[in-house]
Amino acid sequence: MTSLRPLVHDNRAMPLIDQDNRRSSRVFRRLNVQVKGVDPDGRKFKESCQTIVVNAHGGLIYLNESIELGDQVQVSNPVTDEEQECRVVYIGDVSDKGQRVGLEFLAPSPHFWGMEFAEPENRGPKPSSRSARKS
Repeated sequence: MTSLRPLVHDNRAMPLIDQDNRRSSRVFRRLNVQVKGVDPDGRKFKESCQTIVVNAHGGLIYLNESIELGDQVQVSNPVTDEEQECRVVYIGDVSDKGQRVGLEFLAPSPHFWGMEFAEPENRGPKPSSRSARKS
């Protein structure tokens, strides 16, 4: 299991995966996407926005709609013509472009962003599996 350590950012505690244990490399890339979801008042929304950083397991976007940690949204990539269900795993600071929102794909989708991602070079050894041990 990946070890998590707390990080206080924007006056909120959030889990941070150690850089050495990241599942895929991050790429700073501005891509236009569309996000659909439900705001805290129960109203449906659809917003065109941009990514900040992407990886094989999700991304960081600018979003103007109000959203909460743990919410689920649907992200559409018009370039790959794919849609992906995501969970909000990070709520960051607000800028003139919108609030920084971290999303994690609910199902693997390594080609959603239309690019290949390398495994991080500094990945530590994988923990041994209990099923591999014999008592």
